[in-house]
Amino acid sequence: MQDLDPAALDCLAALADDGSFERAAQRLSITQSAVSQRLRALETQSGQLLVVRSRPLRLTEPGKVLLRFARQMQAMRADVARELGEQVQSQSRLPIAVNADSLATWVLPALDPLVQQGLQEGFGLELIVDDQDFTHEWLRQGQVLGCVSTVARALRGCRVTPLGAMRYIAVASPGFVQRELGGDAAGGLHRGNFARTPFLVFNRKDDMQAQWVARAFGVRAPKLAERFVPSSEAYVRAAELGWGIGVVPELQARERMQRGGLLQLRPEVGIDVMLHWHQWKLGSELAAPVRAARLDEVGAALVAGAEQALRH
Repeated sequence: MQDLDPAALDCLAALADDGSFERAAQRLSITQSAVSQRLRALETQSGQLLVVRSRPLRLTEPGKVLLRFARQMQAMRADVARELGEQVQSQSRLPIAVNADSLATWVLPALDPLVQQGLQEGFGLELIVDDQDFTHEWLRQGQVLGCVSTVARALRGCRVTPLGAMRYIAVASPGFVQRELGGDAAGGLHRGNFARTPFLVFNRKDDMQAQWVARAFGVRAPKLAERFVPSSEAYVRAAELGWGIGVVPELQARERMQRGGLLQLRPEVGIDVMLHWHQWKLGSELAAPVRAARLDEVGAALVAGAEQALRH
């Protein structure tokens, strides 16, 4: 394959980010016709259909392969510019995918020094949120350059670093425990009543509650009475208000338990979810050193933050 046009690769990345030709053209400050022409040229050169013209647009499998290459080219270009002392343009975004519970607990404090340092340097960090079992798919499709994931195996062209375990526990408000569990946080939830007791669920990808019940009572594929609250912060608040039992990171519940807003149910039962940091290898002999790249700095900050916050 001949050398691919960097401008066309930038168009492909913009289409993946924005989902339409109009918004991609606005992002790149060119016309929609120019975006279409560059995409057609890239499809002709690769001999593959790269984008399905739906609403929103979606990339084909060959398009996802080229998107990964485009992301790496953009990151290396920004890194070289930084090494040469040039101002990095705002379009040199650095997208990473994290799970909502990590974002609500340890990720922001871990990244804060790096972000504060980079405020004047055009540091275009973008945090994309998904379930920890699905963030890896964002990396595989080339939509992010790094991710926090439960997946332990590295993709080709990536490296992976273990972060530690996030421990999940079951909690409920004192009022809920009194009303629904006979005032007994340690043993009021049992095999005879868990199916009719309300559990809070983040979204339809979230099976942490079912995992906890399965471990607590030795039940396979338990059916639960579910109430959906799709926000980590609102989820814990709903538990405090007595909406149901929440299965949450111990990190997130600790302060509320200390002040009496939440009680831990069946303290002997917990789930440790192993997390890993994945990132693309962006270095080459022609690029700036990998250790100087922002992606490596983000990875190092997350590893250091996890060392302080997670179980090892």
